[in-house]
Amino acid sequence: MRPARAHATLPLPPDEAWDLLVDARHHARWIPLTTVTTTGNPGVGVQVEAVTAGVFTDRMEILRADPPQGAAPGVAVFAKRGPVLLGHAQIAVRAAADGGSHVRWVEDVYLAGPVPRALTRAVLHVPLAVMMRLALRAARAEVTGVHGRHRG
Repeated sequence: MRPARAHATLPLPPDEAWDLLVDARHHARWIPLTTVTTTGNPGVGVQVEAVTAGVFTDRMEILRADPPQGAAPGVAVFAKRGPVLLGHAQIAVRAAADGGSHVRWVEDVYLAGPVPRALTRAVLHVPLAVMMRLALRAARAEVTGVHGRHRG
């Protein structure tokens, strides 16, 4: 099964979209019942812990954090370290022709434990895709405001 994917266009320059999306602390605003803590600003080696509903812990480590540079996309890779989810997540940000940004969020995630990866990857596919789409939609609403204006 292919990894779960979500795409969005944000009315922000790539560097601003990168800063907003790669800093996982912002995700707590877009993913219900979730708190996020990190060991620092986004960068290689930074640890991220997201806790949903006070019980579901998702620990990650940033393996790659290459911001966008001109026409080159920015790519961040998060390794899922358990205790429940394992695998990788990737956020890529590239310039759009209109001065905004195209965002691609991909998660190839499975459950830790004895159940085969392929099975748990398939079970998680739809909920992850929905969560990513909702988070990107909420991020877009945040930066455009209620009336479609660009923030700040």
